[in-house]
Amino acid sequence: MTVTSAGPARPAPPARSVSTTNACRMCMPLGACLAFTGIEGCVPLLHGSQGCATYIRRYLISHFAEPMDIASSSVGETATVFGGEANLRQGVANVTRVYRPQLIGVATTCLTETIGEDVGGMLARLTADREDPGQGTAPVLVHAPTPSYAGTHADGFQAAVTAAVAALAGTGGDGLAGHVNLFPGIVSTADLRHLRELMAAFGLEHALIPDWSDRLDGPSLARYAKLPAGGTPLAELAATSQAVASVTLGGLVSPGVTLAGDRLADRFGVAHHRLPFPIGLRLTDQFMDTLAELSGRPLPDGIAAERGRLVDAYIDGHKYAAEKVAVVYGDEDLVLGLSVWLAEIGVTPALVATGGRSGRLATDLARCAPELADRVTVMDDADFRLIGEAARDLGADLFVGHSKGYRLARELGLPLVRVGLPIHDRVGAQRVRHLGYEGTQALFDRVVNALIAHRQDHADIAYSYM
Repeated sequence: MTVTSAGPARPAPPARSVSTTNACRMCMPLGACLAFTGIEGCVPLLHGSQGCATYIRRYLISHFAEPMDIASSSVGETATVFGGEANLRQGVANVTRVYRPQLIGVATTCLTETIGEDVGGMLARLTADREDPGQGTAPVLVHAPTPSYAGTHADGFQAAVTAAVAALAGTGGDGLAGHVNLFPGIVSTADLRHLRELMAAFGLEHALIPDWSDRLDGPSLARYAKLPAGGTPLAELAATSQAVASVTLGGLVSPGVTLAGDRLADRFGVAHHRLPFPIGLRLTDQFMDTLAELSGRPLPDGIAAERGRLVDAYIDGHKYAAEKVAVVYGDEDLVLGLSVWLAEIGVTPALVATGGRSGRLATDLARCAPELADRVTVMDDADFRLIGEAARDLGADLFVGHSKGYRLARELGLPLVRVGLPIHDRVGAQRVRHLGYEGTQALFDRVVNALIAHRQDHADIAYSYM
């Protein structure tokens, strides 16, 4: 764990214990499966034990409230000793027969990485051997190495996106040239739809990579679809090499993980803009300025009106948020955006914690919100035991983060505003808004109302008028 303490009077938490207690992150293969689900006609396949796929299915289904299939090569004792190539071949054959996918995203697990499986070589041999005219067009096979011990779910997500882009970029899609590649990071289905609306408002042709908004937040169907509609088309992935620019939202990853935008810049010369999550006025303004530059258009009137309404809401609710103290935790990208925004509305994010391992969160936070200097403790690679020990003496007014922090917030008697992934104890987790002026407006209302409700519930007398 890395602790950056910006206040000399605030003691740093004790050194990490041998074990992790309630980690503030999830595993790399989970993030890879989410990313692969955002590709049209793709089935994620984990090369490893059956339990990994079961755990990830349960976690993502609980958050998105949608069915989600994740295949497994079901490596057992024998394959662990003698190698799992036969299991992988059988898994690919089964998925191809049952789902008829366009692409199979193969992510590795701790087991197969630890025994040293050459998955890339296995898939190359499988690709050379599998052509069967009776089976129709064989799916594209994409491999992302994602052992849990090498990073977080955010790292696995970015590794899978980069693997898909690296495999398909430059292989076609000529009719899609001149667009913008938008890499959104781990956000909600509502955020993904809003990003498309923003790109359209600026008149920007774009590829949103990946896009699981329809596959994991779709309409009720009379008949179950094995392979739900939606996702980024393979043709758009192929055309990423011909884009005028790539825009990555977030992108704080562990050392050794390469972003798709960087890969396209190095290989094809596509200009790459990496921006923080557009939450709040400052960071959303930065995103809008980038879209205006890429499109050659000014901020559309409708979006300007959204910004004006947000400023008006700040004025209306400032007296409730000013001088409050928050504990913020979750994915590095989301935590950075939330912390900068909280400072903007007068809330001090005194403890900013993440399970991420980029080592850049404190630096980015100081750059984006210099007014927080000497007021914030940043914890990298943290678990909730350490977060709890650091949070108890802060005098915090609220928690902002996902469901894994609920027990700690309850223990401290503080309200929890649920954001990010995972949210397992509320309905509508997949539709929580975070990004843009509209998303910030929704967050502002939730935070201020949580503060008002907490004060109201603990007041000596009942009152119904603020």
